[in-house]
Amino acid sequence: MDLDTVRTFVAVADAGQFQEAAAELGITQQAVSKRIAALERTLAVRLFTRTPRGSGLSIDGQAFLPHARELLRVAERAATSVRAGRRPLRVDVIASRGAATGLMRAFHRARPEIDLDVVMLLDIETAVAAIRSGTIDASFRAVAAPGRPLPEDVEAVRVLDEPLHLLTGPGHALASARSVTMEQLVGHRIWMPGIVPGSEWGAYYDDLVAAFGLTIEATGPNFGSDALFDTIADTPALATFMGGRTRLVWPAGHGLRLIPVTDPTPVYPHALLWHRDNPHPALPTLRAHLTAATPDQDTAGTWTPDWALPR
Repeated sequence: MDLDTVRTFVAVADAGQFQEAAAELGITQQAVSKRIAALERTLAVRLFTRTPRGSGLSIDGQAFLPHARELLRVAERAATSVRAGRRPLRVDVIASRGAATGLMRAFHRARPEIDLDVVMLLDIETAVAAIRSGTIDASFRAVAAPGRPLPEDVEAVRVLDEPLHLLTGPGHALASARSVTMEQLVGHRIWMPGIVPGSEWGAYYDDLVAAFGLTIEATGPNFGSDALFDTIADTPALATFMGGRTRLVWPAGHGLRLIPVTDPTPVYPHALLWHRDNPHPALPTLRAHLTAATPDQDTAGTWTPDWALPR
């Protein structure tokens, strides 16, 4: 059912005359007559009867009028739900405790008037497809991993270099160190279950291993951070990497140590991705906030893979 014909029907019903309805709609009286005739053919009923004073609703027209009004209200609500600025800004943060979530929480505190919808998508292919389809407005990723060029219609800007720390239990050989160098980590077992082969973070750690001769083990199922903390606390031979912006909560009795890594400090390059034609008015506000909140950092003494998006 064509909404223009429904809108014209309501206008004629309210005005009582085709001519007045035409003036209100900004079309000719002939166009009004054609639209009403088309609607009557669709419904197979007469909607109006001629009267000395103009046009009155038939019995069928009276029955149809409240439904016609509801159709127009529903159509307006549908349009409003996707109208620029009327729906939440939808952003993928990958994980609930990661650096990207912290960035979005800071943005929400700074701009509480902007409605947000935060989602978590695992792999970059899913995220990029969602950006291109309009399912999400933006995503935080490390780009561009080898063999993973972004589509031409997806733009990205590097917004945060997150330093990696070493997480150990109290019995680990490096637990008492105030900092550790990359050279000191050679020969130690770094356990990181959950690294997905082919993911951008998988590519990052592959390059880290190749650059410094580290031993990173991704064996065993990933039962989440609580199980990881339990194992690291109880196993002196194991340590793991944690992002410096990752929100960590563990039992006080674990005695875990979070130790800075230096010479060089490996940093994870977080970037914001979005579609170049995305019209959401809050998206430029988010980009401006991230740029202001994370100014250019001194990259001296840090390491990132050579495929990372330049700052």
